[in-house]
Amino acid sequence: MNYILFDGDVRNSLLPFTYTKPVADLRVGILTIREKWEKHLGLTTTTITEEYLEEKYPMIELEENVMINASFCPTKSLVDKVKNLSENEAIFKGDDVIAFFTKDTQEEVNFDNYKQIEFDEELIKINNTWDIFALNDKAIQQDFDLITEGRTSEPIPETVQCINQKNIFIEEGAKITFAFLNATDGPIYIGKDAEIMEGCVVRGALAMCEHSTLKLGAKIYGATTLGPHCKVGGEVNNSVLMGYSNKGHDGFLGNSVLGEWCNLGADTNNSNLKNNYAEVKLWDYNTGRFAKTGLQFCGLMMGDHSKCGINTMFNTGTVVGVSANIFGSGFPRNFMPSFSWGGSSGFTEYKTDKVFEVAKVVMKRRNIVFDEVEQRILEHIFTETQKYRNY
Repeated sequence: MNYILFDGDVRNSLLPFTYTKPVADLRVGILTIREKWEKHLGLTTTTITEEYLEEKYPMIELEENVMINASFCPTKSLVDKVKNLSENEAIFKGDDVIAFFTKDTQEEVNFDNYKQIEFDEELIKINNTWDIFALNDKAIQQDFDLITEGRTSEPIPETVQCINQKNIFIEEGAKITFAFLNATDGPIYIGKDAEIMEGCVVRGALAMCEHSTLKLGAKIYGATTLGPHCKVGGEVNNSVLMGYSNKGHDGFLGNSVLGEWCNLGADTNNSNLKNNYAEVKLWDYNTGRFAKTGLQFCGLMMGDHSKCGINTMFNTGTVVGVSANIFGSGFPRNFMPSFSWGGSSGFTEYKTDKVFEVAKVVMKRRNIVFDEVEQRILEHIFTETQKYRNY
């Protein structure tokens, strides 16, 4: 069977992260949503997404296909139902379609003509940007169980103190020296060739993907994910770094999500709680205004390729778009559009030629080429987000 992941109606609610990638390629837990589905299915998947992303994320359609809503994370029981779908059948959870069978000859899909199968078990569904950190504890546990089932962890080094050892899994090539690991409240997964340096204190859940690093004396707690090649120091609480992003020095990051290729300067801090303990509002790309999150704790949402200088201070509920560069004293505004350059004293437009120069250098450091496909994606985002840069 051919499986295709589609963005669904949540794509705009997950901006700025979905400017640069489909919903399926967001990371929550240890794995991206696509990686979860592919591991469960035992097959590769393709994607239905925005037209400007299709060159990098193509769709392959065969005679018979199963379309899967990428905002839902899979479970074994859900995958069993998806695998058993046949013609004119669809799986629903409430009003949301999870998956449906289709043929390449179908010009349109009318669910009134489908047998609708209700799935009534609990599922992780990513509807909003803050769900990525708010549901990260459940996602880490699910991925931990999936990845480690029937496998044996590498031994915990003698210099490492740990609590609840059975909830700690170390992959081949990982290095840990004189650290403290407490897996009482959630699992700790240390990926291939990851490193935890001396003096780090970790309280799970923690997911460290391959080649990620916790730097000297880092303090990590509350369902945190470090994607591939991320480097983190200082204090981090309940945050997700999707991959290739760095918070390499002291400073606090809490209840936050960073995309890929981000960098936080030394002593950068974010607020995750308002002084009056009120509900946090975040910029909503659907409405073009700030919207309620229902959360008391909510920090920074930063899109791919964005960076900030040393001593940057982010207020509670701040959204930074793609390829922004923030620096200077004081608190910058709570919404910084993509391709913005500046800080609390004001912004100018960050020109694409300068953006491309930086991206080429940054990605080359990880042996990844910033090619014409990546350039065309950023050029499209630059044009699409022009309406927000009314400085």
